[in-house]
Amino acid sequence: MSQPPVTTQPDSQRDGPVARFLRATEMDTRLLGMIGALLLIWVGFHLYGVFFKGMGAFLTPRNLWNLSVQTASIGIMATGMVLVIVTRNIDLSVGSILGLCAIMMGVMQARILPEWLGLGHPAIWIISIVFGLAIGAAIGAFQGFLIAYGRIPSFIVTLGGLLVWRGVAFMVASGQTISPLDPTFALLGGGPYGAVGEKGSWIIGLLACAAILYLIWSGRVRRAKHGFPQRPVWADVVLAGIGCGVSLGAVLLVNAYPWPIGIVTQYAAAHGITVPPEGLFISHGFAIPVLILIAVAILMTILATRTRFGRYVFAMGGNPDAAELSGINTRFMTVKIFALMGLLAALSAVVSSARLNSATNALGTLDELYVIASAVIGGTSLSGGVGTIYGAILGALVMQSLQTGMVLIGFDAAIQQVVVGSVLVLAVFLDIAYRRRSK
Repeated sequence: MSQPPVTTQPDSQRDGPVARFLRATEMDTRLLGMIGALLLIWVGFHLYGVFFKGMGAFLTPRNLWNLSVQTASIGIMATGMVLVIVTRNIDLSVGSILGLCAIMMGVMQARILPEWLGLGHPAIWIISIVFGLAIGAAIGAFQGFLIAYGRIPSFIVTLGGLLVWRGVAFMVASGQTISPLDPTFALLGGGPYGAVGEKGSWIIGLLACAAILYLIWSGRVRRAKHGFPQRPVWADVVLAGIGCGVSLGAVLLVNAYPWPIGIVTQYAAAHGITVPPEGLFISHGFAIPVLILIAVAILMTILATRTRFGRYVFAMGGNPDAAELSGINTRFMTVKIFALMGLLAALSAVVSSARLNSATNALGTLDELYVIASAVIGGTSLSGGVGTIYGAILGALVMQSLQTGMVLIGFDAAIQQVVVGSVLVLAVFLDIAYRRRSK
């Protein structure tokens, strides 16, 4: 007897609507999972405050604005840590490099440049930043040289750097706190005057929408040019709507956070503005540290995904021996990667010291742990070869959200450390499980 023909349905028909949606839009499921976890953390802390404290303080414009500013320093360094870990290395010295660069920039602003250029010279903050970035890049390159050409494990080199650079910072400042810093430099740390305001935020939001629409349109053009399959038009419309919605929603959020009453009063008095009886509402807008983080994220994403340097980095992480045999100068690449990491640590020093308007020896203490945790939580594999810039920034936001939420609900420092450590271990476990399942 002849068997009846077996009919099979294509994958697009067998899968559910969610799977078909994800396939059509080509969304990263790991990214969606991290966003879901982040929203769960936010809602959980807010509801805890509502039910047990009588008021939810987490999902407020003020807290979310401050959260974004607090994430900037760790997020900037996490983008560089992705490349370090992708190449199967580690950098434990970033917190100490941050502290040393902050001290060096503080000394330049408070002691050296005022004597050479005169107190209040407009170039003081610029020269100080350039000097600090150069110091950070030089330290990173030196450590990379020891790792690449001295064949010393990165763990040992950077562990030594963690101790050495912290000690050097203490000796340079003689254990003193350097404050105040240049007024223009201090604006880079955020605050009411360190933000772009309502109009500036709307301009940034509209430019972001225009960029999203352009990227989606140019992507369709490139796919058509090279004969690649196109996403459905409705999928591109959905992606454009989500991107523009998030951008404009962020603008509404930061513009909903007003200046404190005392600063508004001082500003009105200085500019001859009459404050009405109901008060004067002046929006913060996007903080400058957040804009610096966004700029770094864009540049690092381009570097990692659109340049030969980025391809070499992931080739080294995937198979170092094969990368070297293919002609990649892996040793010099290692030096450049650690120099970039040092540069980003110095940039974080700018944001951190400007935010405090001072440079202290304790600045950046334990930051290396949070930076590594952010990269790992964001999906960077400790075995190398896998990692994303946006994932690391989301990881930094998750870490900072946990810290901020626990402070708001009154958890002491010991419980905070337990939670952060547990989240890190859980993130690595989930990463391993995810990779096993995807094989």
